[in-house]
Amino acid sequence: MTEFWKRFSKHRGAVAGLVILFLIVLLAVLAPFLFPKSPWAMVQRPFLPPFENATYFLGTDTMGRDLASGLAHGAYVSLLVGLVSTVVSLLIGIPIGALAGYFGGIVDDVLMRFTELFQSVPSFALAVVLVAIFQPSITSIVVAIAIVSWPPVARLLRGEVMSLKSRDFVDAAVLSGQRSFTIIWRQILPNTLSPIIVLASMMVAAAILVESALSFMGLGDANVMSWGYIIGAGRTVIRQAWWVSFFPGVAILLTVLALNLVGEGLNDALNPRLSRKGRQA
Repeated sequence: MTEFWKRFSKHRGAVAGLVILFLIVLLAVLAPFLFPKSPWAMVQRPFLPPFENATYFLGTDTMGRDLASGLAHGAYVSLLVGLVSTVVSLLIGIPIGALAGYFGGIVDDVLMRFTELFQSVPSFALAVVLVAIFQPSITSIVVAIAIVSWPPVARLLRGEVMSLKSRDFVDAAVLSGQRSFTIIWRQILPNTLSPIIVLASMMVAAAILVESALSFMGLGDANVMSWGYIIGAGRTVIRQAWWVSFFPGVAILLTVLALNLVGEGLNDALNPRLSRKGRQA
């Protein structure tokens, strides 16, 4: 663990990203305590400019709702959707990729053709269609993002498993009489954790962007406040009240940037040899 942190801390951008991500998570956790009122509540006159009122320091939106409260409560929704959809994507993609890579042959052909079927449709367009079919809600958004996000996981795992199944420790497990699924679970998958963790950090960022885009288009959950919804609500008055779209846009930018920086740091820490080769090249 000490060596991992030493390698991770050498990437200054990753440390900065980790700090930003920690502050955003802290804001999401403390949102109900910092802003006990509902983010939907009308608390002031509409279009109150930022930094003119100590209580509502980020101003208000078109309906007189506290923008700071909306950002804090929206952080929870964005992070929740990003994390849950990524976990679901991993639960779909990891088994498919592991089975295709280990067994090969007809199993590989069938599973990879199935994967390519999902990749043949633009992911965002498919997400829009799925959310529209199942009615906009947090659950439908999570399911839609997971369905369009798992193919890269499957392809990554397939390649990793194909390179690992010819190693000596796998041959030893086969000779000792272990079953194929036991070998995959106990011998191969633990050795694929590094690329999975790195990919997962990037997938959370991508999921947050997709959720924000869906909410911006009016396909978000109408019962929860989200950053995309706030931007969408302020797009028609951007000249009159720029802050309504600006602050949630900055929040999305910082969150996605932080996750990508952390992903790069994890890649350097978990795969130091690959990182050195990349720099030398």
